[in-house]
Amino acid sequence: MNIGIIGCGNISSIYFRNCRKLTHLNLVACADLMVERAQEKAKEFQIPKACSVKELLADDTIELVINLTIPQAHAEVDFAILDAGKHVYAEKPLALNRADGQRLLRHAQEKGLLIGSAPDTFMGAGLQTCRKLIDDGAIGFPVAATAFMMCHGHESWHPSPEFYYQPGGGPMFDMGPYYLTALVHLLGGVKRVSGMTKISFPQRTITSTPKAGTVINVEVPTFVSGMMEFDNGAIGTMITTFDVWSHQMPYIEIYGSEGTLRCPDPNTYGGVPLLKKAGEKEWKEMPLTHGFAENSRGIAVADMAQAAKNSGTFRAQGALALHVLDMMQAFHESADHGRHIDLETRCAQPEPMPMNASWENW
Repeated sequence: MNIGIIGCGNISSIYFRNCRKLTHLNLVACADLMVERAQEKAKEFQIPKACSVKELLADDTIELVINLTIPQAHAEVDFAILDAGKHVYAEKPLALNRADGQRLLRHAQEKGLLIGSAPDTFMGAGLQTCRKLIDDGAIGFPVAATAFMMCHGHESWHPSPEFYYQPGGGPMFDMGPYYLTALVHLLGGVKRVSGMTKISFPQRTITSTPKAGTVINVEVPTFVSGMMEFDNGAIGTMITTFDVWSHQMPYIEIYGSEGTLRCPDPNTYGGVPLLKKAGEKEWKEMPLTHGFAENSRGIAVADMAQAAKNSGTFRAQGALALHVLDMMQAFHESADHGRHIDLETRCAQPEPMPMNASWENW
């Protein structure tokens, strides 16, 4: 399938690199508000066409567009892609709020087009191995889960970190999609959530170049603690924060009736799952059962392209991204209103990846 990319910033390089390796994708064009940036990427990765966003959307040979713009622009650009008659795969989050996310999914359905969204890290070897262990009964039935994404923010390394502290940013909207998507992949959908939030540091000073010394006014909560009730009865606890310097908490652990599974970083594709069965004294490293252990951003786009060609289903569906967006917004709403929030959305648990999936056949 012929595809194009809109947005040639920091994250785009791995998409350019991987899309050229995926059998079902033919990357033919890229665009950016700064056309010279698109031209640089086209030259670096030997992409046939670098152009304006308007030109890319007008190209009838392009069937699917990857939207790598900043979060504040995701919904607007997604609507433009759909209006141009093209399928869309967007970086996370799907939108800044559930209302826009719901409108996007309805618009795609009305147009007869597919909409998908990052992250696709749950399709990698690490979390697919964890899914197989759970499905095979390695820990019995799931009782609970924990997830921790804790750091001190991005102003020490990112060249332009302001948007991480504006609407659409913050630790939940920035990193929450990796963890929540992984949890839905492993355990299924969520019924209701509760949350508590705070802004620990109202201002941040950039120490990275080229904006060192610039002061950022923080507009969104930078400590978000939430609880989830899954459809299967399991209870989840999650913390995302840009306010701590160090910690020793696991990324994700799933607690079952017969053991505990420690999952690798959901912002990666590989990693080593650890299993400790009831009565055992030591954790055991579990061998990876699936492919895509390296950085494989873009595999969901290939999955989506196959679904578009064959009228099938795909894993990183818009419904999954909307469910995650619903949760993220509900955590903040719960904190604001002091009550549980029943989720408005539901989604199916994504299908496991085939164990033989590889760059050669995906």
